[in-house]
Amino acid sequence: MNKIKLIGILFLFALTAQAQGIIDEVIWVVGDEAILRSEVEEERLRAQYEGQPINGDPYCVIPEQLAVQKLFLHQAIIDSVEANESSVSHQVDMRLNYYINQIGSKEKMEEYFRKTSTEIREEMMTTVRNQMIIQQMQQKLTADIKPTPAEIRRYYNALPMDSLPMMPAQVEVQILSFEPPVPVEETERVKSRLREFTERVQSGKADFSMLARLYSEDTESAKRGGELGFVGRGQLVPEFADVAFNLNDPKRVSRIVQTEYGYHIIQLIEKKGERINCRHILMRPRISATDKVNALQRLDSIRQRIIADSLLFEQAVIRFSQDKNTVMNAGLMINPNTGSSRFEYQDLAPEIAKQIYNLKEGDVSQPFVMMDQTKNREVCAIVRVKKKTDIHRANLTDDFQEIKGRLERKLSAEFIHDWILKKQKTTFVQIDPEWRNCDFEYPGWVH
Repeated sequence: MNKIKLIGILFLFALTAQAQGIIDEVIWVVGDEAILRSEVEEERLRAQYEGQPINGDPYCVIPEQLAVQKLFLHQAIIDSVEANESSVSHQVDMRLNYYINQIGSKEKMEEYFRKTSTEIREEMMTTVRNQMIIQQMQQKLTADIKPTPAEIRRYYNALPMDSLPMMPAQVEVQILSFEPPVPVEETERVKSRLREFTERVQSGKADFSMLARLYSEDTESAKRGGELGFVGRGQLVPEFADVAFNLNDPKRVSRIVQTEYGYHIIQLIEKKGERINCRHILMRPRISATDKVNALQRLDSIRQRIIADSLLFEQAVIRFSQDKNTVMNAGLMINPNTGSSRFEYQDLAPEIAKQIYNLKEGDVSQPFVMMDQTKNREVCAIVRVKKKTDIHRANLTDDFQEIKGRLERKLSAEFIHDWILKKQKTTFVQIDPEWRNCDFEYPGWVH
């Protein structure tokens, strides 16, 4: 979502909230819970400006969707299903930090919402908490839906051929990577620079946030003067968290902290219980061209041994790779979007996709330099194509998990539909007469 669209959404939400005292009214009651006209208006505006289609009259569809949510929330109370408050806070902090980053400041966000940041946070906490509870409740209701291989085969065989999805070209990739060694002189240069920043801040000659904007290599937080927003200890790497959570004086700057991302200095902004807001400046030692060449030559000698069958790729990964995310998995990369080892080419880092595009199964690439996105720094790597699948119509041999997932989603949707119909019969529902003339998806609302 671009910045202009986001601001438009927030402004319209603010106008809706401002007008609640005039136009608001209870339009549905589900169990002990009321649905307000303002809730419907906010959801309608949200869908409109996020480009989400509403299939039907929004003043029928949206209240029914809200009513269904109330059914799940009511059942969650009965079944003692609760959201993890740490996860709720984490999600809310991420959303608030995103809004602040896009709009420009906390004060501007409050202006658009026409509410204080505390009020915004409390409302977001409720929304996110309910979303998580509903998701958990649905998962609990459908937890036992596990089709057998025989059921999956029958489902597949009953599908018309032209209804089977076309599966994109996919690839499974193993990677061996390591960082060229950083010269001691370069590390000392970075530390000396950070010590200089610390001295300037603590002597009052410079402002930490301004130095972060100018020099920090964490580009996202640098835009906010190095500010990270409120986070819990578990959201930070241990070395950083240990130092940050021991800070007590906002006027002081921490010692230099080394993490996998580079070297940091930290300044406390505020503590709230188990959460902290702080600023940091990140700097990374530079790797020379000579060091890169040496690393690539080392990788080439490893590759030659693999090609000559004197060393398996999996053995090379265990002995030489520094990629902690794949080293214990024989170098096999996992798609963070799906949790599987299959990637579409556009989901791979561009450098990897370029290397493997013309390789065959079992081939090993030439050594290359790529950007490690998690650490935002360069590494040297070779990759091996474990498996390639061309564009094809889904079949049981290559796409068993995809077909299984389709059947599970179908059975889950049918179960949830039937559960809602049953739940309607045992739940008190009252709808304002002006809101009843609808073709509802679940006809049991009006008795």
